[in-house]
Amino acid sequence: MPLILESHDSLPYIDTDPTDTEKDRARALINQRLPSDYLTTAHPSISSSPKVNSSEEILQKLDLATPGKRDAGGIDPTRYEAPDEPAGESTIEAYKQILRKSYVASTFLENRQTNLELLDEFGKNVWLVGNSQVEQVLQDMESELARVKTETDDINKARKLAQEQHKAELLGLEESWKRGLGQILEIQVATQELRQLIYDRQRQQAAQ
Repeated sequence: MPLILESHDSLPYIDTDPTDTEKDRARALINQRLPSDYLTTAHPSISSSPKVNSSEEILQKLDLATPGKRDAGGIDPTRYEAPDEPAGESTIEAYKQILRKSYVASTFLENRQTNLELLDEFGKNVWLVGNSQVEQVLQDMESELARVKTETDDINKARKLAQEQHKAELLGLEESWKRGLGQILEIQVATQELRQLIYDRQRQQAAQ
């Protein structure tokens, strides 16, 4: 739902372009209504963004993904290596922990090997099919874009034709409105002068 529901009427093929003075006055009026923190504070109708509690590791990765920064270490190879044997006299629990990590790493590498083999065998065809589908989507979007552009051009042409056909009528109505407004102001001024004259005579009669 849009935040601004008001609409505006414009007659670009009839109205003249505003002058620099008019533009400056409009900007000044806009700046008067804008709050001082409008560049940093969101509109009250916009809900605040939810807070995300990321782990320290994710924050480090996001920091490395910042433009201009690179992960100097690259991929950590230790996650694919067999864990070292516990040094010295270790407890059974320490050996169980090492075996558990070894099993997880072995299972991951085995599944990774299977995925690479499947990718090598079927990946090319899937890649070609995916490209074909993406190309079809692109063609559909280009066709839709061309259709919308054509409709927009037709609407603009019809709009221009309608405004040009009624240009003289609109200009005449505008001049009539200006004359009527001027006459109303003249009548109001004359009424005020007459009212003041009546008050003055009433005061003179009361003073006699």
